[in-house]
Amino acid sequence: MKNIFSKMRGDQSTPVTVQPVTIVSGLPRSGTSMMMKMLAAGGIAPLTDELRAADKDNPKGYFEFERVKQLDKGDVAWLPQARGKAVKIISFLLQYLPPDETYKVIFLRRNLEEILASQRKMIIHRGEDPDQMDDEAVAAMFTRHIELVEQWLRRRPNVETLYIHYTDVMNEPAGQIARITRFLDQPLDEAAMTQVVDPHLYRNRQVAAAA
Repeated sequence: MKNIFSKMRGDQSTPVTVQPVTIVSGLPRSGTSMMMKMLAAGGIAPLTDELRAADKDNPKGYFEFERVKQLDKGDVAWLPQARGKAVKIISFLLQYLPPDETYKVIFLRRNLEEILASQRKMIIHRGEDPDQMDDEAVAAMFTRHIELVEQWLRRRPNVETLYIHYTDVMNEPAGQIARITRFLDQPLDEAAMTQVVDPHLYRNRQVAAAA
């Protein structure tokens, strides 16, 4: 998807291609930081201020841009900086993206049980009580939220979306990276992206019980 504007030069109109913003999104703990690192390795510059340091929950870094958190407050002036780059935006904030940009969204899916297990570990690492989190209520909220987000994405003519499952990336990175390359329609260093995928970081894998 390309956003075309007319740039006036004298009395002639010259079409100018404005690059789309590549967005990595999903629920918290769904693998968005890993995807940002993959894209960076592939050759797409991340928009990040590096204010949030790596820790035991994200030892490879968070790849966040603090101003993203103000989207719901109307702070969108930074978006032109993100053209041709990748920026991580949590799924709850996608609805605040302005319609005058074009976006390619890589949306990470992950088993809810794994997301909840990862969140519990993060709460423990913060020194908080994990039992204050009602897994059933959170899972229901996340399920409904994802339904609404997917409806929103489908209705937006300026948005293209590729859904990627975290487990598929871990199990078959080459195939998923090829999908990303086709979706973004630009050459990427797929070998470098594959090297980013570290199965040892898949610490909350949920194995289905045998029938």
